[in-house]
Amino acid sequence: MTITQPDLSVFETLESEVRSYCRGWPTVFDRAHGSRMYDEDGHEYLDFFAGAGSLNYGHNNAVLKRALIDYLERDGVTHGLDMSTTAKRAFLESFQNYVLRPRDLPYKVMFPGPTGTNAVESALKLARKVKGRESVVSFTNAFHGMSLGSLAVTGNAFKRAGAGVPLVHGTPMPFDNYFDGQVPDFLWFERILEDQGSGLNKPAAVIVETVQGEGGINVARPEWLRALADLCERQDMLLIVDDIQMGCGRTGAFFSFEEAGITPDVVTVSKSISGYGLPMALTLFKPELDVWEPGEHNGTFRGNNPAFVTATAALEAYWADGSAMEKQTRRRGEQVEQAMTAITEENLADVKEYRGRGLVWGLEFHDKERAGRVAKRAFELGLLIETSGPESEVVKLLPALTITPDELDEGLTVLARAVRETA
Repeated sequence: MTITQPDLSVFETLESEVRSYCRGWPTVFDRAHGSRMYDEDGHEYLDFFAGAGSLNYGHNNAVLKRALIDYLERDGVTHGLDMSTTAKRAFLESFQNYVLRPRDLPYKVMFPGPTGTNAVESALKLARKVKGRESVVSFTNAFHGMSLGSLAVTGNAFKRAGAGVPLVHGTPMPFDNYFDGQVPDFLWFERILEDQGSGLNKPAAVIVETVQGEGGINVARPEWLRALADLCERQDMLLIVDDIQMGCGRTGAFFSFEEAGITPDVVTVSKSISGYGLPMALTLFKPELDVWEPGEHNGTFRGNNPAFVTATAALEAYWADGSAMEKQTRRRGEQVEQAMTAITEENLADVKEYRGRGLVWGLEFHDKERAGRVAKRAFELGLLIETSGPESEVVKLLPALTITPDELDEGLTVLARAVRETA
């Protein structure tokens, strides 16, 4: 692909140095549809990033866009705080009918604010309120958000340092396979919980991702998650599953914890719950935990009604018929896994490991800087991919769930070429 030098001057002179994704993709995007993005010069890119998981149904999904346009054209309520609206009612009814009831999940639904970190903050506050304790246990390489409470349970040293103040009341524990199978699961965790001399304050809760997306696509085994749920129950700690990036079908099932057969006490959901990339988040919790006083956790933009409209359309279009979307995602995941196997066999000395579930996959190299070079070359070839992991050492694949098999093959072929050409 031949790319003319775009005019980035206003971004470089006026926008803060904090910008990040645009540095790896130095062009000016203009429009997008499905799994394709186009820059202002008409160059086409296949998107294997999907808005960091916010666009599980692709860019400008036709069904969702139609519902949104119809709502706006009839002057539907746009901003509603936590007022009751027809859009919110339709979403709650659809969420109950298509997600909660079929899975026999008893959750109450809270709208904490429009972003994932809002959902995490409210989950942490609720756990501390319910249990009357301050400490929360998280896991190595976790990522839960950029506000202070969420950062306190995030593992990445670079992101934590940005807080500028001590991050307190969070205690990290080893994630699944952190010691390469050399230490029994939860040996250290359970021992310090029971040892009166350990110095660990009794935690209110444990927060965990079933697949650590930003942490390097680290996949927790179902049996590890079940053992964690059992430990939380025995030790009187709430289990919070952060399903912000891995929920809404990313791993196959609507919730990523379904495969493990557990029912967390609290679940955080955001990113693709609106279906259209509109800001929206949910905090779900068991009814007995609903001890909030009215207005105790607030937020001006928690009533984003256009997001309710597209979320309802997404549920009706993709989740009303049971397991069709889940089966399709698993088939697409098998397609990715086959390609990953082929890339690994071709680059046996260089690839350390590939791992994933559903349509989230990571490719790790022995050379920690290789992933960045692969992502850069992929962009030059018309494929948008990102890196993850504490040292950006993992190539991260996050295509839309609606991607076609041909588009998936096309992108995987480009990825294989990018790996080959960065050796």
